[in-house]
Amino acid sequence: MISPKRKNVKSAVAWAGSDIIIKICTPFEQEPLPECIDDGLDFTEGQGEDFERALESTGFGRFHFSLLAVCGLIYLNTAVGITIISFVLPSATCDFQMSSSDKGWLTAAPMFGMVIGSYFWGCLADTKGRKTVLIGALIMDGICGLLSSISQVYWLFMFLRFLNGFAITGAMGICFPYLGEFQPGKYRETILCWMELFWTMGVIVLPGIAWIIIPMEFEYVTDNFKFASWNLFVAACAIPSLLIGMWLIFFPESPKFLLECGEADAALDVLRDMYSSNYNDDGANFPVRSLREKVRTMSVVSQQSTRSIRSLRIRKPKELKLLLREIWEQTKALCKPPHLRYTVITCAIQFGLTTSYYTLMIWFPELFYRFEEFENFYPNKKATVCEVSSVVVPRNFTAGHGEFCGDPIADSVFLHTLIIGLACIPTSFWLPLCVHRLGAKFFLVFSLLVAGSVTIGLYFVNSTNSNLALSCIFEALTSLGISTVYCVMVDLFPTNLRVMAAALSLTFGRGGALVGNLLFGFLIDLNCVIPIVLFAAMLFGSGLLCLLLPNTGSGALD
Repeated sequence: MISPKRKNVKSAVAWAGSDIIIKICTPFEQEPLPECIDDGLDFTEGQGEDFERALESTGFGRFHFSLLAVCGLIYLNTAVGITIISFVLPSATCDFQMSSSDKGWLTAAPMFGMVIGSYFWGCLADTKGRKTVLIGALIMDGICGLLSSISQVYWLFMFLRFLNGFAITGAMGICFPYLGEFQPGKYRETILCWMELFWTMGVIVLPGIAWIIIPMEFEYVTDNFKFASWNLFVAACAIPSLLIGMWLIFFPESPKFLLECGEADAALDVLRDMYSSNYNDDGANFPVRSLREKVRTMSVVSQQSTRSIRSLRIRKPKELKLLLREIWEQTKALCKPPHLRYTVITCAIQFGLTTSYYTLMIWFPELFYRFEEFENFYPNKKATVCEVSSVVVPRNFTAGHGEFCGDPIADSVFLHTLIIGLACIPTSFWLPLCVHRLGAKFFLVFSLLVAGSVTIGLYFVNSTNSNLALSCIFEALTSLGISTVYCVMVDLFPTNLRVMAAALSLTFGRGGALVGNLLFGFLIDLNCVIPIVLFAAMLFGSGLLCLLLPNTGSGALD
């Protein structure tokens, strides 16, 4: 027991479990200062606000802007990687002799890779760390992209694009939680919403690169090898993944994740580095002295050893078994109260939203191409999407084998896709600037319900210009919805389940996109009314489900 003997000094004893924290307070005669200075901030279960205070002590500045830049580029690169096939389809038709069904399978291959890869990367990120898994996913994506650019047969190209989808979904699912776990509460939701602007930049950059490279009269041919302009386009889009992966090496692991793993000293080192970067000051001056290890009541590893889960090696059978048990326990936690409700809701929202978005956005350049073909064959004649397909496709099939090698993509197709990206700029600024005032739930409900109405309107378009107008609105609203879902999920789940929950919802979303691409590839040539009505219904359903989500962005991360 400490008993103060000087009247101008007071002291206090606070209990935290079995530990005693001595607080030394200011003299009474001096000007009031903060009531007490702890000999280190302590972190125990249920005291998330303490971590939030430590995070706020690092300030907000250069480090956070650099992190936003690298995570934003990851998201931009994801936009490029996912939609690159939409420009390869028309250009590679001649080389691979693709029918409409072949195109459907090719567009579905990356989505199938995402279905397989989403939960795989999510499990790794919640057990081995966000940064390490992000780097691995980006490097794999870059390498597979380069290899696909030199593939000479359809099945090999499709397999490598499957691997691209497998890799890129890891980066997409992790970059939001990784970015969010570095942000103080008052900035987190706004910073995460700025990621939508990077997605828009990706949608703009991709047709720009395609417009420059694909029309080039470039072709390298030998007896067994051909490398044309579209191959160069695929290679150019693969290089950024490698560069971003190497840049990410210089960033730290998430301090929130490190603390969750029991590595309090490593987490404190990260916070010191953040403080040093933001204030341009020595990290030794960081006001927080120590962090106490967070109690991990649900962790299999913490119950059987004192080691961090990150230190488990997959090559050792016993440690691999322990790691798999940890993943299984976390998966079960997602499927039980209190997390079950939001797991089901977010998976259903992702399924409806992602199915509609990726299917239609991948096929929009193809639809523009068909309108161009129709208007060339029938000048000054109006026709709907369904009528265009019923007329243009039979011409391709009856013309024989040589019709596969038709005219190159018209400049107007690149221009239309570029305009679609530019149309997203207003909503990309509207989201982060107004999310605190209107709330993330408002943006979700609004974007999905209006996007559903726009999807129905696609049936009534009768020209390239009307198709372009609705396409712009659709892209702006659905991409806004996708980014907002990722922002909300950062707040809905605790640190040890955050990436895994996002990955599980992505799995449902990519599964829907896979089915949607296959259906669209077959039905667009047979009866395009069915996919249009189906995707509109999915968007309406997802928008109504968003009403069941809580308001987010106001509290500390669990």
